[in-house]
Amino acid sequence: MGHCPQDDRGGPDPHLGRYAARTAGMTASEIRALFAVASRPEVVSLAGGMPHLAALPLEELAAQSARIIAEEGLTALQYASAHGLPLLREQICEVMALEGVAARPDDVVVTVGSQMGLDLVARLFCDPGDVVVAEGPSYVGALGSFAAYQAEVVHVPVDGHGLVPDGLRAALRQARNAGRRVKLLYTVPNFHNPSGVTLAAGRRAEVLEICRASGVLVVEDNPYGLLGFDGRVRPALHSLDPENVVYLGSFSKTFAPGLRVGWVLAPHPVREKLVLAAESAMLCPPTLNQMIVSRYLATQDWRGRIESFREIYRERRDAMLDALEEYLPPGCTWTEPDGGFYVWVKVPEGVDTKAMLPRAVAARVAYAPGTGFYTNGLGSRRMRLSYCYPTPERIREGVRRLAAVLEAEPALAHASAAAGPGRTAGRRALAPEAV
Repeated sequence: MGHCPQDDRGGPDPHLGRYAARTAGMTASEIRALFAVASRPEVVSLAGGMPHLAALPLEELAAQSARIIAEEGLTALQYASAHGLPLLREQICEVMALEGVAARPDDVVVTVGSQMGLDLVARLFCDPGDVVVAEGPSYVGALGSFAAYQAEVVHVPVDGHGLVPDGLRAALRQARNAGRRVKLLYTVPNFHNPSGVTLAAGRRAEVLEICRASGVLVVEDNPYGLLGFDGRVRPALHSLDPENVVYLGSFSKTFAPGLRVGWVLAPHPVREKLVLAAESAMLCPPTLNQMIVSRYLATQDWRGRIESFREIYRERRDAMLDALEEYLPPGCTWTEPDGGFYVWVKVPEGVDTKAMLPRAVAARVAYAPGTGFYTNGLGSRRMRLSYCYPTPERIREGVRRLAAVLEAEPALAHASAAAGPGRTAGRRALAPEAV
């Protein structure tokens, strides 16, 4: 008899042969596997992108939530439209207006986090064998959604100024010459996850024109857009080409991820199908959660709180960059993000960040290995470090522990000996072509 696949308890899977063919592409991400160890208190987690919730007025939010149930419980605890609550959709339009988006509430669809919005978009547009173009590296959750619908992700190079337009042209041309159908460009233009880079203003119109000319729909995933450290808010891609851009937004980074409230802003014909897909997937997003977010937006200084989040994350970004400069051994380089949650680190040749991870966890520090952010096997010399959750002191200690692990890697020790003593000038920022 042949090998019998096992379930997650170690026994044979009795449903083998019953699953849909598309489940072959559904695998656990490397990031998910980190949460169990990263949540241990003795481990400094530089892995997950968990926002800083201690700055929220928790007692006031608790009182507001209780009032919602007491005063509007018959609505808050009832079914509602898959489209989302009308008042919240109006408020979402006010949020997006900060990025230059002129939206109508009817074209906003509320989702259970922006991840669900991404899944719905993939369901609507991706047939098996279709091509989705995305930055290389790219958000791991997006890669999982596209794989679940049997689409192939083709990575486009990223440099210090974001997605490279010539790389996009080349990817589209190669797909066309191979007879492949490219459906979507998936992009995180602001403070990219995982690289931290931002698409330059001069490239935005060029990228949009390339996609429009090629008949490729742009999916703009923008959870970090309001978290820039320089006070500037970059114009959303949707504001430049609303008819060919589907915008994904979320309150997870600027309010509370546990409420799982996100949204999709789409051209009107797409919106109609999104509502139908949402109905089949969830019937309706949780009404109570929507009302909590809506009440927060109506009664709190949410703009001021976003500004305070920017200051908190900027302080932590600075702590991480300073620690990387002080502790990491020669041969390491990294990006310098202007916002968001992440720094993207390149380690010397011969070091495999996925293979090194168990040794890092044993040293009580966790990171996200770079291979999880590619579909083509790249990223073994990259790692994503997150500075949003630990305090500056914990960030410094975590980087110190990480540096000790790196120093102990035999291949790195060899590379360091060959490079000679001393640190390399200008190590702080990755060269644009090296992201």
